[in-house]
Amino acid sequence: MNTKLTLSLNKAIIEQAKAYAKEQNVSLSSIIENYLLKVVSSGKPSTKHKGSIVEALSGIIQLGTKQDEDNFKAYLEEKHS
Repeated sequence: MNTKLTLSLNKAIIEQAKAYAKEQNVSLSSIIENYLLKVVSSGKPSTKHKGSIVEALSGIIQLGTKQDEDNFKAYLEEKHS
């Protein structure tokens, strides 16, 4: 049984994730569901890679342009300042 879930994420990340999903011919929901399934099925994040599963997945979705990257950096600086 599927249930809706509302997430609040950075707009640039959402757009890049949607583009990635389209290129892979899968839904964004499917990508997120598979990620969450991997996290919860082992009871802890994967340790196959050095560091956390987040570190292992970092860089999978590339920012499209220099402007996107600059916008994301500005967002992070504002968020963490």
